[in-house]
Amino acid sequence: MHDIMKAEEIQLENLKYIYFIGIGGIGMSALARWFVHNGKMVAGYDKTQTPLTQNLEKEGIKLSYEDNVDKIPEEIRTYPDETLVILTPAVPKSHSELLFFQRNGYTILKRAAVLGMLTRSFNTIAVAGTHGKTTTSTMIAHILKFGGINCTAFLGGISANFNSNLLINTKDSRKDVWAVVEADEFDRSFLHLSPTITVITSTDADHLDIYGEKKELEKSFAEFASQTKDEGLLYTQENISTSVKEAKPKNVKAYDYRALRGYGVPNLPVYSVAIKPDEEHENACRFDYIDNTLEIPTRISSLQLFMPGYHNVENMSVAIAVALKVGVNIDDIRDAVRTFRGVKRRFEYIFRSKQVVYIDDYAHHPTEISALLSSVKHLYPEKKITAIFQPHLFSRTRDFQEEFAQSLSLENENDELIMLNIYPARELPIEGITSQVVLDKVKAKNKTLLEDNALLDYLEQRIDNDEIEVLITLGAGDIDRFVKPIHTLLENKHHYYKQNGRRKSDRGF
Repeated sequence: MHDIMKAEEIQLENLKYIYFIGIGGIGMSALARWFVHNGKMVAGYDKTQTPLTQNLEKEGIKLSYEDNVDKIPEEIRTYPDETLVILTPAVPKSHSELLFFQRNGYTILKRAAVLGMLTRSFNTIAVAGTHGKTTTSTMIAHILKFGGINCTAFLGGISANFNSNLLINTKDSRKDVWAVVEADEFDRSFLHLSPTITVITSTDADHLDIYGEKKELEKSFAEFASQTKDEGLLYTQENISTSVKEAKPKNVKAYDYRALRGYGVPNLPVYSVAIKPDEEHENACRFDYIDNTLEIPTRISSLQLFMPGYHNVENMSVAIAVALKVGVNIDDIRDAVRTFRGVKRRFEYIFRSKQVVYIDDYAHHPTEISALLSSVKHLYPEKKITAIFQPHLFSRTRDFQEEFAQSLSLENENDELIMLNIYPARELPIEGITSQVVLDKVKAKNKTLLEDNALLDYLEQRIDNDEIEVLITLGAGDIDRFVKPIHTLLENKHHYYKQNGRRKSDRGF
């Protein structure tokens, strides 16, 4: 632990300067924006410049991309007693800036501790899960804002509606403010939170480099559930571990939720049924929501969601349940669901024409990948799918080789899988663990491994030959840096045909 002080010992009003080590992370950047909004001078370091860090610089935050003490702003180097240093768990102990702050008596806290400190005075809705938490927390925040609930939100993704990962409450008083927080299980970060309403979307095995085995992961989720405040609420996806559900305090009400392919289980507290494609919009679906937890059981029929996929209906189901408990009325919920535009890199449509679709998604766990590809195949059953996957972390690739291979085994023989090399993030290579190991296990006729620098040329040739129908990029690493170049390739082809006409033999664009 790098922490020098406990978060509860810190008085924010005594701080003038906030410095972030690893400011480019999605959770770190939300905190940075919150401190700027609250009048603090904010600066930080990250090893890589990204569109996110560029936006932070435009917002007035001083950034450096070099681990160099001399790059730290002079005010921060001069006034340690008025400075809070916040770091991400991925920062190595040998980081020179971190060593400088440790040697000179600065107050240093991990991001999760600061998030817990900031939300302690709010009514907090915390959404946890090995997958689904970013989309679900963003859905909740959107519905609350739409429904006039005074809320702030620290999100793990960029809301397409607000173009931000931070929402700010509209009043100075925090008495009646709700905070929506994405609760991260990595490094047991979520144990800094004590929510009023807890949502757990999934407890599939993940982060085994931290937990060792799934049982330890479930123990951590159970401890998180047990921290729900007295008289609070706990919502859990029906299929998660019973031990997690039973960990709640006795005076906390617990409800299961689920999206059902059939027409419902009458004794399930919260569920959605009648899930079907929208007849007028290919990228939307319709469903009915049923809530048996209210004084009068409630059904909201024919909700329209512009975020396809069975799993997204499930995420929206619990978001609606939370919103109803907080006080959003049914009419506002219906309109909020219809106007929700998703999260950047969560089933995000990048390019669409009558013949070609390009979707980008953050999916990096086998369960997420299966849900994504299943949804895409459901939407475009007659189209060829070309999926480009970049594995994230050597340890995750090692731990889930078979599961990745199964989830990536595309159904139709015309479909194609392109794999990139593993994105290491915070890790060093593990001997014998490569993308090729997974690719060899994939049951697909058309599959290939490409170096990053060969991807665009490979795709350009496929696009020129009209071999792309539904294209998907997926992964949690830096695969998103290809999104704009791929979009440009597709746009160029589209404009070529608009200017030159199409031959009868042309299939694309």
